[in-house]
Amino acid sequence: MNNPRRQRRGCSTGLVLALFIALMLPVFACGLMLVTYLVFPPPHLDILVLGLDAREGEGALTRADSVMLVGVDPAHLRVSVLSIPRDVFIEVPNYGLQRINTINLLGEQEATGRGPALLGDALEQSFGVRPKRYIRLDFAAFVELVDAVGGIAVDVERTIIDDFYPTADGGITTIRFDSGVQYLDGERALQYVRTRYADDDYRRAERQQQVLASLVQRLANPLNWPAALDVLRRRVDSDLSLFDLLSLAPPVLLSGGRFDQLVLNRDYLLGTAEGNAVPDYEKVKSWLAGRFE
Repeated sequence: MNNPRRQRRGCSTGLVLALFIALMLPVFACGLMLVTYLVFPPPHLDILVLGLDAREGEGALTRADSVMLVGVDPAHLRVSVLSIPRDVFIEVPNYGLQRINTINLLGEQEATGRGPALLGDALEQSFGVRPKRYIRLDFAAFVELVDAVGGIAVDVERTIIDDFYPTADGGITTIRFDSGVQYLDGERALQYVRTRYADDDYRRAERQQQVLASLVQRLANPLNWPAALDVLRRRVDSDLSLFDLLSLAPPVLLSGGRFDQLVLNRDYLLGTAEGNAVPDYEKVKSWLAGRFE
């Protein structure tokens, strides 16, 4: 005669086992994909990231307020970021020595969409690094992207007060960031990466890297992906493919924003007879070696 209690115990054990398998299958699949990714990693990818000094409706025919080179090394799950302040001069094919923030504009004056390619030509000539992809976004797109992930947190090193921050209508206003951890929405994050009155372009470039790292930390949460991808699709100009995004995701997201970072500050710059700041190429290329291709 069958024992009902034993049958119920057997059913419960089977149910628990089925639930365990159902829960562990995605984990196993993700682990298998990560192992496969590490054994057969995608190729290294260098990306040019441009923050355009453009207001709503101005398009890409403008200067670059932020210039970054991002090197992604999937084989070692490493991400490197080089920031070049906007007043640094480099050689540009057919144009000679030019301030780096003007090169996108020069390219767009040649032909629509030419800006990133001309800047890529200049970076290859100057540093031996040729970005294979680019990302361009203006102020409005940046604000939307930060808001899409629910804002970001940054640790402000020292109090920042800017009494001459430019407004969209051509005026000025006062902005303030107290020292310590601050939670910023898109508009405040834009102010944080743009202000330089209280310090200089080098500090501003450091803040831009800080915001990039905080944004990546927010993107590590899959719940933020749909809204962020919608902004990227609608508002950001890029030639990144879906395969690129999939290959970039593990090293970028697993880094948690802990990148190898360098800002071309005074330690990496020289002065010309005309008073222009140019890179100390020997020192810069030494840092680039192994991080960029």
